[in-house]
Amino acid sequence: MRILILAHGSCSSSSFMVDGTPIRDFKNLESKGIAFPKSQPMRIYSSLWNADDWATRGGLVKTDWSKAPFTASYRNFKADTCVPSSATSECASNSVPTNGGWWNQGLDSMGQQRMKWVEKNYMIYNYCSDLKRFPQGLPPECSIA
Repeated sequence: MRILILAHGSCSSSSFMVDGTPIRDFKNLESKGIAFPKSQPMRIYSSLWNADDWATRGGLVKTDWSKAPFTASYRNFKADTCVPSSATSECASNSVPTNGGWWNQGLDSMGQQRMKWVEKNYMIYNYCSDLKRFPQGLPPECSIA
């Protein structure tokens, strides 16, 4: 599995991709008061936990524990990154390829179509539709297009 977290150079969005397929595009909506990570270092964390009671359509989909143990690992992990200079959050000029780097490119129309396909065929939980978890109202990014 190849995981990419793309923070586009224009800071317009961050895209999360698995094996080249976009699974989430988080738009920069700071102008509307929604926090956006544009200057913090990025890290990759993974964990496994039992979320049967909330992350699986309100408990409708149960974990098949007979398939345990569940493991996750990274092999041959390589980072292709934009390395910011220490004084700014901009990439150092010597770290940016002449084509501008993948981090400056947003999702094209094909990428957006692939992400919608993933959502339709694989997404089992979307916090933006979880009124039980957010009875006082959904997070603001859920209602802004």
